[in-house]
Amino acid sequence: MLEIAHGASRAVIAPEGANLKSYEVGDVPYAETYEDEPPMGCGAVLVPWPNRTAGGKWVLDGEEQQLEIGEPARGNAIHGLVRHALWHVVEHTGSLLSLETPVAGFGWPVPLRTTITYALDENGLTVSHGVTNVGQKRTPFGVGTHPYPRAGASLTDETSLSLAATTVLPVDPETMIPNGPAVPVSGDYDFRVARLLDGVKLDTAFGGCEPVDGLVRHVLKGPAGGVELWADPDFGWVQVYTPDNFPGRGRAVAVEPMTCPPDALNSGVDLLWLEPGESWAGRWGLRPLS
Repeated sequence: MLEIAHGASRAVIAPEGANLKSYEVGDVPYAETYEDEPPMGCGAVLVPWPNRTAGGKWVLDGEEQQLEIGEPARGNAIHGLVRHALWHVVEHTGSLLSLETPVAGFGWPVPLRTTITYALDENGLTVSHGVTNVGQKRTPFGVGTHPYPRAGASLTDETSLSLAATTVLPVDPETMIPNGPAVPVSGDYDFRVARLLDGVKLDTAFGGCEPVDGLVRHVLKGPAGGVELWADPDFGWVQVYTPDNFPGRGRAVAVEPMTCPPDALNSGVDLLWLEPGESWAGRWGLRPLS
């Protein structure tokens, strides 16, 4: 495991998958942690696509591509190709860690190089992503990540959630693949005003995230603390997942910033594109709240 620290802040990152294993300030956790293997995608980096691709199939320049099926029960390719990669250390100082890994094979047609930097300062944890096209043709891609933020020591069901999202994406409950366009949030899917998570069951993609002061902001607040998950405007989507059986915790909540929705390699919605030699960069982070 690789550790960074700044004052009372500490984060631990796993070289396999570049997973965020833990983040705490003064021994107060602001992200869920785990013992050995990351459960339920905890802390995962999702490149070159987040979420699911239907049947693992998509088309680039008229040629059908077949991705590795990572979700056999539903027949989908899921969460990209770098979750189990051994990332290489580029730089490791007291408060900063940079890692990189290639993205190639497993049905992905254009090689990429992706980087991630975790940095701690007085404002919290900043996570910076980079993707470079090292191939010979133009390619789409998407980026996501799978943190489980915590409102400090608060129980999940005592925590309220607010989202910057203005739309919600309907999906087929059997395949979790979109079955229609995004629609305005309403009723149980409207978190523009903070709502208590007690009784809330979500495994849902939200879109139309509106920046405030230049950043997308999602917030968890509870009686024993709070945390803001902020992101650059490129992260216009967010998946929210509320499992009841997170190991050692029970109820937990994943708030997953994404640059594109599920099955974007087929729908084309909000895909990012890179010409050969081009690079993209984007950031998100966790900021503890009192």
